Parts: sequence; C-alpha cells; structure tokens
Amino acid sequence: MRTTVDLLRCLMAEDFAVYETALFLDGHPNDGEALAYLAQHKGESDALKEKLVRAGYPLTFTDTPQGRYAWVNTPWPWQKGGC
Repeated sequence: MRTTVDLLRCLMAEDFAVYETALFLDGHPNDGEALAYLAQHKGESDALKEKLVRAGYPLTFTDTPQGRYAWVNTPWPWQKGGC
C-alpha cells in the first residue's frame, strides 16, 4: 500500500512528465507519440490528484469540501502547544 508521501512523489513524477512533454510539443505540435504520452501521463496525474483529495489531502483550496480554506477552522500548529 502506498503512503501519502509515495503518492505525492508519484504525482510529482507524473506532473514532471506532463510539463516536459508539453514543452516538447511547443516545438513539435504534430508528434503523435508525444501526444499519446502526454495523454497517458495527464490521466495518471489526474487519477493521483483525485486519490489524494478523496483521502483528505487537498492540493489546492478548491479541493476542500467547503471550497474554501477549511484549515483555518482548526488550531494552528503554535496553538496546539509545544514548539
């Protein structure tokens, strides 16, 4: 079973592939192999993002159930005591 850190690392790798392929396609817009590669990795990236959000790890503020910054409703780290 993958940990959250493993999922985030996989997401970073997929997003890297997506962005680099998009840059390549700027200069080679008709490369069918690159377009297929982009679609594959974009799909894998989207699936990982969805998995993380469903597990309760919003990647952006719009990923929260309330559609806003829900973390302001919980204590800040310095309010919990300790450091």
